[in-house]
Amino acid sequence: MCDTCGCNITPGNKHLIEAGGKLSHSADGKAAVEVLHGLLGENDQQAAHNREHLEKHGVLAINLMSSPGAGKTALLEATIAAMKDELRIAVIEGDLETENDAERIRAQGVPAIQITTGSACHLDAHMVHDALHHLDLAKIDLLFIENVGNLVCPASFDLGQHRNVVLLSTTEGDDKPAKYPVMFRAADLLLLTKSDLLAVLDDFDPARAEQHLRQLANAAPVLQLSARKGAGMDAWFGWLRAETAARRAAARKLRPAERFNGVFRV
Repeated sequence: MCDTCGCNITPGNKHLIEAGGKLSHSADGKAAVEVLHGLLGENDQQAAHNREHLEKHGVLAINLMSSPGAGKTALLEATIAAMKDELRIAVIEGDLETENDAERIRAQGVPAIQITTGSACHLDAHMVHDALHHLDLAKIDLLFIENVGNLVCPASFDLGQHRNVVLLSTTEGDDKPAKYPVMFRAADLLLLTKSDLLAVLDDFDPARAEQHLRQLANAAPVLQLSARKGAGMDAWFGWLRAETAARRAAARKLRPAERFNGVFRV
């Protein structure tokens, strides 16, 4: 795991940075815990700036999160193929190394910016801000941010997105919402992916997965789909259309005020 988000602090070593611990203060006398809090505060400020920038252009930003191999990139490929003539789509890709996923997205004919994080197990708002400078937001309706694959750290960092979509593959087990509550509690939509495999799996019950989600007091919609076979994709497309329309409507409400401010300043 990475050195920036605090996930290197465990119950086994936490006593080292607590008050009186061997590492409670850095060489210059600052408390270690303040460094972590300051880091997260800076991230939240950058995320707010990212969101404001996206909203001025009427861009809906969706943060895709899941464990590795749950099918995020396959979902994006199928979504772009079906909707690229309807919505102007762009993608920010996050991985520790390689441009493999970005190349798959570019092959679909839409812009894709790859962020390689090195050892970091998540994207943060500063990384996304840098990537936004490589995109023409005036030509984008829908921006997907494919986060680094894991079910822990990505949920802790606000990127400036409007919606969190969490994928749970049928091959992972239906108890993941109970095991990784922080990630699933943050979901605005839960996608049960690879649903075509349900016929041959006897240890994944969609109803049980949804029950675990509800026990987290999360009322988010749950959709079953298979990007490979196309099953359930219409419901996903409908959700995207509704969210994109809502973002456009919000942008239209913002623009008159901006025009007024412009006249007033003159």
